[in-house]
Amino acid sequence: MPERESFAVLTVDDDPAIRSQLRGVLEDEGHEVGEAANAHAAYEALEKRRWDAVLLDLSMPGEHGLDALVRIREHSPDTAVIVVSGESTILNAVKAGQRGAFDFVAKPPDPEHLLDVLREAVKVTRLRRGAAEAAGGAAKVAAGAVAPAELDMDEATLGIVGECPAVERLREQIRRVAPSNGRVLITGENGAGKELAALAIHAHSKRASGPFVKLNCAAIPKDLLESELFGYEKGAFTGAVATKKGRLELADGGTLFLDEIGDLALEAQAKLLRALETGEIERVGGTRTAKVDVRLVAATNKDLAAAVKAGDFREDLYFRLNVLPVVVPPLRERKADVARLAQYFLDRFTAAEGRGPMTLNDDARELLEEYHWPGNVREMRNLMERAVVLVPDAKIAAADLDAWLESPPEEGEDAGLKGKVARSEIDTIRRALEAADWNVTQASAGLGIDRTNLHRKMRKYGIARR
Repeated sequence: MPERESFAVLTVDDDPAIRSQLRGVLEDEGHEVGEAANAHAAYEALEKRRWDAVLLDLSMPGEHGLDALVRIREHSPDTAVIVVSGESTILNAVKAGQRGAFDFVAKPPDPEHLLDVLREAVKVTRLRRGAAEAAGGAAKVAAGAVAPAELDMDEATLGIVGECPAVERLREQIRRVAPSNGRVLITGENGAGKELAALAIHAHSKRASGPFVKLNCAAIPKDLLESELFGYEKGAFTGAVATKKGRLELADGGTLFLDEIGDLALEAQAKLLRALETGEIERVGGTRTAKVDVRLVAATNKDLAAAVKAGDFREDLYFRLNVLPVVVPPLRERKADVARLAQYFLDRFTAAEGRGPMTLNDDARELLEEYHWPGNVREMRNLMERAVVLVPDAKIAAADLDAWLESPPEEGEDAGLKGKVARSEIDTIRRALEAADWNVTQASAGLGIDRTNLHRKMRKYGIARR
């Protein structure tokens, strides 16, 4: 078995119990841990050595975490900063992102989620350091020198960027359901922003001061889901060396977000239904019941009504969950927002990387607006982060992005006339590109089509320069 990679992580929190908890989680994974009780101590620790990541609280005596975040990024722009805070509002998450935080994790942190975020953050940290070393140690530009484009108050408070009708409908749904205590079912494709919608609902609810606890039902093995939801008593099974609270208990007084609820096993569905009906839970291996006051927000990318008909999802649980439906639109239905969203992420990542402003050329905007976005907003975020790290120019062209976009799905071609037409089109496009020395603008002009259409056909047919 390969040895686990070890990271150097600095935890910055005024609460010694939280620092101890984080130390235990991190050291169990073999990571080196440093501690700082306030911002000043964090700066001293950063002076003494290089850290792969910083876990930063917001509410601390003295300097606030958001101000400390800026100074940490200025001092160590290649170190990832993950905000771990009880101030889990959308506005704080947006502000943290604008100041260069890699991610925002609400307290109490779920250990597995925190470790997943940490692993991704350190990948970026090491990519930055490798790029800097390959470039000969070029001088670092102070992070945050470029202020991200300001969001209007409606976007800032809900955390959802965009002005198209589909996004306005989503905001209106959130405004209506948030103040209620009713259960919410959020539907939408992977990467469309279902968790962001859930956070917005929690942040604008009567439970905003309570915890926001997340459980991804697709990421937990079926035999562990029950213990994750309800907790377990010491000795309940092999490895249960201490009593552990489940997500329902951790979310008491707040919101429990069950992501990918459609992947919940039938047995766990029955126990969740009973907990929702009675407001009581019983830990695995326990005999006592406990009352919990939790608002449930669930999300899925599946058609639960079809799953009910197929016998894969309980009909009574479906109706319990689907009290207040919220639909998150896919990015391909938000074409008017694509360029604005791309610029938002560019501003965010240039600030995090300490780069000057970056913008999209007209051909790049056209390419992104015509793209089918199978990975939705998550794919957009990753694409813009990659562009900020790897594109050397301040102006991003379509040619910089095209190789990173997926080809649209093929539509089963016949071997007859349709196949011959496709082969003829491929030959014509390749000849035009070769005649133009693979200059897409010149080739599209010669073919009498626009650049975006030519890029789309090149992806469809897998045409690339030999």
